[in-house]
Amino acid sequence: MLDIKGAMTASLAAILGSWLLTGCAPSAEPPGLPPAKVYEHAAAAENSAAVPVPAGGTAAALTRPLTDAGWFCAQVRGNADGRVLWCRIAHHDDADTVQPQVAQFLLDHHDRLAWAWFPPAGAGTYEQGDDPRIADAAAPALAAVWPGAGDRTRQEIDDFVRDSGDPMVRRSDELPKSAWRDEHADYRFSDLDGLLVTARDATVRRWPFGAEHYATTMSSTVDDLRAGGYDCFYPPQQSCTRVQSNGYFDVTLRDDQIVTAKFGIGSLIESGRQRHPLTEEFPHGLTFLTEAVRRPVTERIELARRSGTSFAGIVAGTIVIIDARRGAVDGEDLVAYLDIQLGAPLAATLPL
Repeated sequence: MLDIKGAMTASLAAILGSWLLTGCAPSAEPPGLPPAKVYEHAAAAENSAAVPVPAGGTAAALTRPLTDAGWFCAQVRGNADGRVLWCRIAHHDDADTVQPQVAQFLLDHHDRLAWAWFPPAGAGTYEQGDDPRIADAAAPALAAVWPGAGDRTRQEIDDFVRDSGDPMVRRSDELPKSAWRDEHADYRFSDLDGLLVTARDATVRRWPFGAEHYATTMSSTVDDLRAGGYDCFYPPQQSCTRVQSNGYFDVTLRDDQIVTAKFGIGSLIESGRQRHPLTEEFPHGLTFLTEAVRRPVTERIELARRSGTSFAGIVAGTIVIIDARRGAVDGEDLVAYLDIQLGAPLAATLPL
């Protein structure tokens, strides 16, 4: 006897399975950032000294398309289970405002890509009509390690951008998103998070979280910040402001440990001399940095302040990002404002 109900059930399951694989059906809510429990572990041979991306292997293959396009990439931390790569490029708009774009990669101890994130550039979202910056970054990087993944990723993102403008697809009560999978990984794309990639044959149970090589703690730093004129209310706030210089000092933390520090500072060169010394904001020096890295990092910052130029690189095992905006320039005299980031954030955490 023909089992009509069973046949219909099997057919429906096959159709739904096809939809889920191609991203045509609404996907389940994506896992939170960061994934559950990946940082809930004791230190596992944590190493927070940043180094250049190792030559050869998966790390070099992933990042080469990005560095060839002008990105800065580094291996920013590792532990017994894996290592994290962090890449960044500074896009400039017509007003010379910087919109940073980053990419993060997590590799397991077998040198396999386990996870990747390509968030939207700047503080905005990926919108229809924008330059396809996420696809331009993700497609060549993924193609370098997974055959076919790059073309599929670019096609899926292009389809998402096209379909998100269709009122039949884009409902006002839900976040537009797309999901697909191939033999390499599961992929999720949305306006809010950008592209998240989770490998199918590699995993890292304990994600690296170290920052002790380059950074101290916020509790040991806050009094020095206040002495420099910053208004700091820590705990719990992680942002400090300095009204007299339109300055800011923001940190990301793991417990009390500083992971990244971002601050803005001006530069005024007159007759070849710095008229805005760093000690105005930091009378005791950059005490949020460890003694091992403080002097070389300070010297690199002062070099950028004298020249009014940007920088992205590794100094004494520390990620140093300087976005400089130059104002008036007259011979050796210049006015500039610098946005500075020291350290790279933990993978899958905000802010970027």
